[in-house]
Amino acid sequence: MRKFDLIAPCHFGLEAVLKKEIMDLGYEIVQVEDGRVVFAGDEDAVARANIFLRTAERILIRTGVFNAQTFDELFEGTKAIPWEEYLPVNAKFWVAKAASVKSRLFSPTDIQSIIKKAMVERMKQHYGVGWFPEDGERYPFRVFIKKDEVTIGLDTTGESLHKRGYRKLVSKAPIAENLAAALIMLTPWNRERILVDPFCGSGTIPIEAALMAANIAPGMNRSFTAENWKELVRRKCWYECVDEARDLMDLSVETDIQGYDIDADIIKSARENARLAGVETLIHFQQRPVQELSHPKKYGFLITNPPYGERIEEKKDLPALYSSFEESMQRLRDWSFYIITGYEEAERYLGRKAQKNRKIYNGMMKTYYYQFPGAKPPKKTE
Repeated sequence: MRKFDLIAPCHFGLEAVLKKEIMDLGYEIVQVEDGRVVFAGDEDAVARANIFLRTAERILIRTGVFNAQTFDELFEGTKAIPWEEYLPVNAKFWVAKAASVKSRLFSPTDIQSIIKKAMVERMKQHYGVGWFPEDGERYPFRVFIKKDEVTIGLDTTGESLHKRGYRKLVSKAPIAENLAAALIMLTPWNRERILVDPFCGSGTIPIEAALMAANIAPGMNRSFTAENWKELVRRKCWYECVDEARDLMDLSVETDIQGYDIDADIIKSARENARLAGVETLIHFQQRPVQELSHPKKYGFLITNPPYGERIEEKKDLPALYSSFEESMQRLRDWSFYIITGYEEAERYLGRKAQKNRKIYNGMMKTYYYQFPGAKPPKKTE
């Protein structure tokens, strides 16, 4: 079976979480760098990574790595890659995205154009044709240049992996599904423990927790670009992977996962999203302001993405909001609190300093994941 180096991009600051996920799937890590993890795998790995990974952005087949400081070197380096091993003669192929950091070549449009020309030249020589109809399957490529090192990857995913397919209705400032999953995975929460999100919005954090609790693979109900690449990844791989995912599902689990929001319409959206995800029976959504946050049980987890004033006019409301949040934390003394926010005054108004503070980039926005671990429950006796 053919072997690949596979690139899994992720949010900056979450590389360790993704690395563990990949290792848990049984694959060897080749390289970890800012915003991506490279691992070794075969065609089964392409399907399994797309369907099972919760924190990755997409899965790329690394087709080539070389140095280029001029456009001539970029052209020749690209042309030297055996594109015929990846692309059939009728493939529709293009460079979907190019990014450059600390490199002499920095124009995305020029990089995209030159790489496409070089690919065409290589394909002309191999197939002995002067023109390509490009009426076959779609093969999008992504290029990243860092310190003059060019990496070209074939995108097997298509729409980003954070699009699980369940979030049809969104709130004002939704958190991406893969980021929500990573936030949960950065805590010791498990399905036997209580989880509450008092700013649940469209329900992403509770839904991702429920998917984990029921062991539902995040990508099992969506499609991927590589499903149609019979030369690279046989259809059998996708069928077998979906069968594996179905066998692992367990909707009979008992959970205590709750989501609150002050907006009744948003709560309706969250319930509908949970239904689309197939986990509506595992989550309780309720219209409720953060000021009324309470729970009769001990040792629960609060994981949330509260407002952090992305617009200037909203910032004036934040001190009061975070202060009221602090009052709720006082009531839930034995609980663990995990709060992601871009509001740099958060600790001041929460009235306490986080035990851990992890910097995570949510897109281009710098956020902080404040972690306040609570007391551990007593061990169960036989």
